[in-house]
Amino acid sequence: MRVLVLALAGLITASMAWAKGERSGVFDYYVMSLSWSPTWCAIEGDARQSPQCDANADFGWVLHGLWPQYHRGWPSYCPTVERNPSRAMTNDMADIMGTSGLAWHQWNKHGVCTGLSAPGYYDLSRQAYDAIVRPPVFRQLDKAVRLPAKLVEEAFIKANPQLAPDMITITCKDGRIQEARICLSKSLEPVPCGRDVIRDCTATDALFEPIR
Repeated sequence: MRVLVLALAGLITASMAWAKGERSGVFDYYVMSLSWSPTWCAIEGDARQSPQCDANADFGWVLHGLWPQYHRGWPSYCPTVERNPSRAMTNDMADIMGTSGLAWHQWNKHGVCTGLSAPGYYDLSRQAYDAIVRPPVFRQLDKAVRLPAKLVEEAFIKANPQLAPDMITITCKDGRIQEARICLSKSLEPVPCGRDVIRDCTATDALFEPIR
């Protein structure tokens, strides 16, 4: 019995080691996640006293991340031979990601699975962010509103005619508009999202707060 227990323990340990990360560079497409900063601040950032939530920060849609994706599921924490980014590199991403801490976390969890170097991952992330027009109407709000999440998706599609409804999904959290997630090919062309990504928020009265 003791031999059997030891053998099972060995198998479990081996499985856990294998499960730490998939092979870097092997994935099907990207999901670019754009987070509405006032929502993140209200739910998490204010409690953390994040500089992203300072009154003079002026953040709207920030880049939450550029995530490698399979048609079903996604890789994370992949082993890589690439060097981690320097503090200067992560600081340079704060203008579109809100904080250098988020830039570091996104590299550590998702960037390592792209097969790119840290500078290459950040460059591609910025290219993806710049390629999508964030509808200016959201920056013009001067008070909180409640609206159907579908309207946010429609605004993105109107501002980006290359997008189709199956290439973007809007998520909600705690009754608020949370993120716009856009599916992109490895060359950053919009593509249909997989079934595990297309989970549109169906709220008809989601809270949408203006930029602080």
